[in-house]
Amino acid sequence: MTDDQLRQKLLQCLGGPWPEPCDLKPVLRETMKKEGYRIESVTYEVEPGDRVPAFVLIPDGVDAAHPAPAVAVWHQHNGAWHLGKVEPAGLAGMPMHHTGVALAKEGYVVICPDALCFGERQSKQLQGGNYERFEFLRYVVAGKCLAWKYILDMRRAIDYLVSRPEVQKERLGCYGHSMGSTCIWLVGPWEPRLKALVGNCCLPTYKGIHRTRILHCFPNFIPGWYQFGDTPEIAGLIAPRALHLNLGEKDGGSPIEEVREGIPRIAAAYKRAGAEASFTHFIEEGAGHVLSEEMWKRVRATFAKHLKG
Repeated sequence: MTDDQLRQKLLQCLGGPWPEPCDLKPVLRETMKKEGYRIESVTYEVEPGDRVPAFVLIPDGVDAAHPAPAVAVWHQHNGAWHLGKVEPAGLAGMPMHHTGVALAKEGYVVICPDALCFGERQSKQLQGGNYERFEFLRYVVAGKCLAWKYILDMRRAIDYLVSRPEVQKERLGCYGHSMGSTCIWLVGPWEPRLKALVGNCCLPTYKGIHRTRILHCFPNFIPGWYQFGDTPEIAGLIAPRALHLNLGEKDGGSPIEEVREGIPRIAAAYKRAGAEASFTHFIEEGAGHVLSEEMWKRVRATFAKHLKG
């Protein structure tokens, strides 16, 4: 099967084409001044009547006359449905994952949206994982899946980014840890405006999930896909654009045996696209489900090379 045919099979499994984009109807709710940058609290429509709250971090000195590259940061899961966007924006959660702030301080415009079921997008009727399960099943009954909705929302986040006058529209990237890393290889095949994608600690193959019986977060699961490929085959469809994956040798969420089998298959997809050098990966010996100093060093280097170079 060719990569184009594989892409069409993936689209069918996800639930079919996404709707035509509606008007974003952006709203600025609040501006918070921080040291070296400001945070704008915004909302925008991803579908008619469905507004996504997000934080936009804008470095001092960046404006329409002096635009900068931009990075979308997809937050982690970690069972922290109450956090969402506030963690990468540096307003709560683990300092290790205040990555939006770190990138803003390096000169990038950063957007941190809430994924469905997180932050301001929680339900008043159902709590935490119960709401996530409800949404997953609701989309399955409609012939789609939660991954389909996540991809739609992430593409709309990029629509919002390119509408900002402070953003260099040809220099866009995205980063995520854990579920956020899942998000980078979910959206990557469908968002050509993203020139550099970096995932940290999440390439959970279905083969590894089944062998070790992992109860993973729902966006990982695409009905019917396993007959055509596994998660590395999805990541391979990002080629020829830059992709870097950090992984921990001891990360229980991404069993390393199957990850080591999958990495060459991603590399093969990049070779077919004539872009062997655009795929890189790093497996940190002894590391678990973390963002280590060495991992972050490679995140920074990837964005510097492909968005600033």
